[in-house]
Amino acid sequence: MTLRTPVSLTPEEIEAVRSWVILEDASVIAFAKPAGLSSQGGRIQAHTLDDLLWAFARSNGKRPELVHRLDRDTSGVILAAKTKPAASFLGKAIQAHRLTKTYLALVSAAPDPAQGDINVPLVRQEIGRESYMRVAAFDTKGAQGSRSRYRTLKASEDGALVELQPYTGRMHQLRVHMAHIGRPLIGDVRYGGALTAAGQAAPRLMLHAASLTFPHPEGGERTVTAEMPDDFQALTQALNLS
Repeated sequence: MTLRTPVSLTPEEIEAVRSWVILEDASVIAFAKPAGLSSQGGRIQAHTLDDLLWAFARSNGKRPELVHRLDRDTSGVILAAKTKPAASFLGKAIQAHRLTKTYLALVSAAPDPAQGDINVPLVRQEIGRESYMRVAAFDTKGAQGSRSRYRTLKASEDGALVELQPYTGRMHQLRVHMAHIGRPLIGDVRYGGALTAAGQAAPRLMLHAASLTFPHPEGGERTVTAEMPDDFQALTQALNLS
């Protein structure tokens, strides 16, 4: 794995990142990432999940590496490789679309139709210091194909709980796709989501990476799941969707 300058972590940070582990073996480690924590980079001067992986560094200075990312305000399953061969194997699996990611999202009204396939090109735009994705014509310069599937799990007068699966991995893909069909995610300030639901403020972007099925570097497949966090569960109940 890459040798980098170690990051100094507090005992509390080490305890926290260890408490998020949902699967660990010789090749991989999976976490239930909390909302509000950046996966990597970011402009906020706080440790990212990538930094916190130093809690798992070996005596030779090598440490796990994230193999994909989640948006800062998205909670749920995120996977890291513990060895260089595992990182290479998982990187190729991602390129070959062999990972199945399943998300849960809250929207203000049930999609119509209740389930469907969204297949539109997306293009990245920089507005000030922020990056956005926009649906574009297929011949737009820089546009990339993107495809997601959605399915309404439960609907009420106040909103709907939707299952989402991305087939491609574009930035903000699920958020833009749902906004494109007129159902932006609750709490998604960037793409027009409602800031309140069931008479209360949305605590954040209501998107949760619930499960990940992936080919394991040592053979076979594994599925890891992350329980709905408390804030997501509370709003689901308030919308009569539990």
